Amino acid sequence: MYKILDDKGVLYKEYQYADEAEYEKIIVANSEMIFGTQGIYFDIKKKIGKSKEGAAIPDGYYLDLKFHDEPILYFVEIELSDHDVYGHIGEQVLRFAISSEMSKHKIKTILIDDINTDPAKSKKIEDFFKVSSKFNNINELLDRLIFDEDVAVIIVINEKSEQLSRVLSKIKISADIIEAQSFVDNGKLLHRFTPFQDDVLEAVLPSTDLDDLDTIVVPAKEEGFKDVFIGEKCWYQIRISAAMLGKIKYIAAYQVAPMSAITHVAEVERIEKYKDTDKYILYFKEEAKQIKKVSLSGQTKGKAPQAPRYTTFAKLLEANTLDDLWK
Repeated sequence: MYKILDDKGVLYKEYQYADEAEYEKIIVANSEMIFGTQGIYFDIKKKIGKSKEGAAIPDGYYLDLKFHDEPILYFVEIELSDHDVYGHIGEQVLRFAISSEMSKHKIKTILIDDINTDPAKSKKIEDFFKVSSKFNNINELLDRLIFDEDVAVIIVINEKSEQLSRVLSKIKISADIIEAQSFVDNGKLLHRFTPFQDDVLEAVLPSTDLDDLDTIVVPAKEEGFKDVFIGEKCWYQIRISAAMLGKIKYIAAYQVAPMSAITHVAEVERIEKYKDTDKYILYFKEEAKQIKKVSLSGQTKGKAPQAPRYTTFAKLLEANTLDDLWK
């Protein structure tokens, strides 16, 4: 269990929410910070689907617009960790999948009506169309996301558990988990959260178009690199955002110290969920190939990847140091 200590030595203890409604109110109030400004959060609770046939009431929707060519619409489920993971959260995610197939037109109408009555949302959509080359209007955009794409889910929860990961590993639906908690001292609240898709946005250079991201860089110790990356032609237990699952074409290995450099890259054949987790395994099409070393600059040791990071294959081949890939 986390605790927070501020610079004056004040200890903040984990806050106990009165109920899910209080927790959800905090999440909605801070939705732009949690989900990001490059999208729209819809605080809408309306039933979709048919009663007795998988009807559901999402806590909200998030229209992620950071990928101009491949935006994604998510159902949002806001939960407290003491709820039944199997009988409640797992069932709700399944209901989203079932009801989304039955109520495509209703979902589209709900979202369009909300956009048309909210000037801020309308402005954000207009700005999106100025930079997107694939969509001309909101009807085209939502038709693509609702009628042609598979449903995706964001689960916001105060404490992630192995049980939740196990449930999601058995469900085909792509799901991202955001962990958000509150801490309190004398009535003052502080919030701790994992920003949505921070693995995608972290340290990406301003010159990098997110739509071009196609390569995941993973840190690898010597033994794992030799035995798995080279020997087994795969890499596993990788946390990947739902938005990136269809975009990754290559995987590169950053060999940690003493090598401290990206040295090999492989083309990805397929991505599958890894065992009973919400992580993934990437299988290579063929053996990884050695490339020109992309080394860690002596002045920027903090840039050494501690977790998966993204770049483009073209930038990777041109780079000399990690500074050329990440700011």
